[in-house]
Amino acid sequence: MRCHHKKYLSSSVLAITAFGVLLLFNPSPGLAVPILGSDLASFAVLGATGVTNVATSTIGGNLGSAPNGSIGGGYVFSSGSLQANTSIAQNAQVQLDAAILAVNAFGPGTTITGGNLDAWESSHGGSIIPGTYTVPAAPVNLVGNLVLNGQNNHNAVWNFLFPSTLITSTTSNVTVEHVGNGAGVGLYWSVGSAATLNGPTFAGNVLAQTLISSDGNLTMGCGRLLSATSQVTLIMDKISNGCGGGTGSIKSAGFDQGGSRSASVPEPATLLLLGAGLVGLAAWRRRQAA
Repeated sequence: MRCHHKKYLSSSVLAITAFGVLLLFNPSPGLAVPILGSDLASFAVLGATGVTNVATSTIGGNLGSAPNGSIGGGYVFSSGSLQANTSIAQNAQVQLDAAILAVNAFGPGTTITGGNLDAWESSHGGSIIPGTYTVPAAPVNLVGNLVLNGQNNHNAVWNFLFPSTLITSTTSNVTVEHVGNGAGVGLYWSVGSAATLNGPTFAGNVLAQTLISSDGNLTMGCGRLLSATSQVTLIMDKISNGCGGGTGSIKSAGFDQGGSRSASVPEPATLLLLGAGLVGLAAWRRRQAA
């Protein structure tokens, strides 16, 4: 009878210990990580092979490039500073690679038929609600006014995935509305190659693999231009990573507060369970030796 008790105790303790070890090495998501790392979020404009500028561009946030530190001049800063291949710019480039992977991981989502945002918006109630959308290549992806309707959710998140290019016309505008105070809004444009923004206004975080450019006088009062492998070309543009004038009650700093990803970390309960298993195992061994 006593031997049977020992055998039962042995099996139970070993099972608890094994379960604890399993959880330790297969940790569950326990930490929400922002899509944009802190260094990356400090930038309004970031290039990899440089930033060029024609005439004067107004920047709200850091402007820089890494590893090529060529960033030119002609900038007026409302906030932030020049970051020519500084440690902050280098870290931001690493974080940009991670951000692109994180945004793409939400896909593929809903496919925008024909790659034309205007036509798809018109056939779906005149606005686009939060979600993830894949936008195929098209001569122009946006011609007129694009309205993003948050449905009164201040945690609204939009992920637009462009496997190839993002191209907007000279008559295009992007408006974000009905997001409450906008405290948790996320708006991301992940572009597989080049982004060409020709409209008067745009909004959100453009995460492009290659060149980002405009035909001039682009205003982004709430977003960022971030190139992973190429340059950003500015022509008398106004780019700010904070939401300022014209955005009403929106509080989000550059539409990057929503859409966080989870990082797997061991939770306290996991460590306690493992500890309990080890204590039980030690007690069983003492009983065996007695």
